[in-house]
Amino acid sequence: MKMTKIFLAALAACVMTVSAHAQVNNRQDKASQGTIYDQVEQMPTFPGGTQEFFKYFGHEMKYPKDAFEKKISGKVVVDFVVEKDGSISNVKIIKSIYPSLDAEAKRVVEAMPKWNPGKQDGKLVRVKFTMPVSFSLD
Repeated sequence: MKMTKIFLAALAACVMTVSAHAQVNNRQDKASQGTIYDQVEQMPTFPGGTQEFFKYFGHEMKYPKDAFEKKISGKVVVDFVVEKDGSISNVKIIKSIYPSLDAEAKRVVEAMPKWNPGKQDGKLVRVKFTMPVSFSLD
């Protein structure tokens, strides 16, 4: 579908900017599940690596029809935590551009398969990621 091809080119450029911040964050989340780190010795990885990450997003992301018809594009920025078991939690939109684009970015992040968890001092830990998701019609 033309809509998807247009979107995938922009997605590939943006997904490469998945990042984690440069210092340990000693926050406790509301569920008191432990420290959430911003960077660790062994960062979490998507199962199968970067290529599988691109494949997952390419397969799962759909450009919302209303946003496509209104020619709305931009970057949604999503925060999430990779838990000790590799599951994804605490998914939050920290930069919104349009309700249906925000919802789609959040939906796909929440549905990601379990990651290979991060480690600090040989122990499994929780790690926060900030990820921009680009929606482009170019």
